[in-house]
Amino acid sequence: MSAFRKGSAFVVLVVLIALVAAVSASGRAESSAATTVTVTAGKPGELNFTLSKKTIVKGVTTFKVTNKGRISHDFKIAGKKTPTLAAGKTATLKLTLKKGKVPYLCTITGHAAAGMKGTLTVK
Repeated sequence: MSAFRKGSAFVVLVVLIALVAAVSASGRAESSAATTVTVTAGKPGELNFTLSKKTIVKGVTTFKVTNKGRISHDFKIAGKKTPTLAAGKTATLKLTLKKGKVPYLCTITGHAAAGMKGTLTVK
């Protein structure tokens, strides 16, 4: 084999190894990437939550909760709760969720009973 062919084969091998390493690293980053769920309280109805995602992958999840209603609300999920949010205020919860159905609700008296609750699916 000529020196030129050996050099070309080496370059191709190096490029392939770099490509495989990049694809592997990218796959790992995606599987361990954190999930963000935007939660809107008080909209479309005053006693409703709207979540940007109803199903998520297990792992670290950040909930960005905004009260777009006219009265105060909070958001409780998996044992963690935001402070009571006045109209227009925002809070963030960060937690690690396991597979299963995870209930959430507003803990202000009467709000969950009026419909301000739901279940998030974690796969």
